[in-house]
Amino acid sequence: MGLRKPAAIEPLREVVEREHARDLPGLLAQLRSGDDAQRRRAARDLAGYPQAAAALGEHLLGEASPAVRLTVFTSLTGYASDEAVSALLPLLRSEDAQMRNGAIEALAAMPGAVAPRVDALLHDTDPDVRIFTVNMLGDLRHEKVVPWLEQVLQHETQVNVVAAAIEVLAEVGSAVDIPALNATIRRFDGDPFIGFAAQMAIERIETA
Repeated sequence: MGLRKPAAIEPLREVVEREHARDLPGLLAQLRSGDDAQRRRAARDLAGYPQAAAALGEHLLGEASPAVRLTVFTSLTGYASDEAVSALLPLLRSEDAQMRNGAIEALAAMPGAVAPRVDALLHDTDPDVRIFTVNMLGDLRHEKVVPWLEQVLQHETQVNVVAAAIEVLAEVGSAVDIPALNATIRRFDGDPFIGFAAQMAIERIETA
């Protein structure tokens, strides 16, 4: 009886880890454990799950990849919801300037959702948060932007916050805001920095 030729042994195939399921639990798991590209895809696909806002905000606190961060911010902006605003607000206290700026841009892009929070933000105990809020107002397309800025000019005590409001008002204000700027000069009489900044804002408005 003839000998049979042994069957050729096929090389072992590389084991490729499958991506998680494309449902909410699977996408969240991939966001937590995937590589940069997988996390970015998960963040993009989570745009269809507004209930993921809190998880996306929490993830941002530890996310190092700029591309993934940008995608998360884009998904949160797309929600334009109170939950998305709640997820972004803690980032205003971040030591990471890029993180703060990303949060400010995202918040400014959802005026309807962020507007109910502005008064509280302008009274936050942290003056830096108040400054960041004023900066956000510069890009916020909302009818109350100028009244909010004038509120800062009238009641804020921290010079840096007032200076930030003057700078923004110089960009978005009009001639009707000049009396508020003059009142600020009087309120901070003796502070040459505020006087100079307010006068420059008045001149800019008058020549616009």
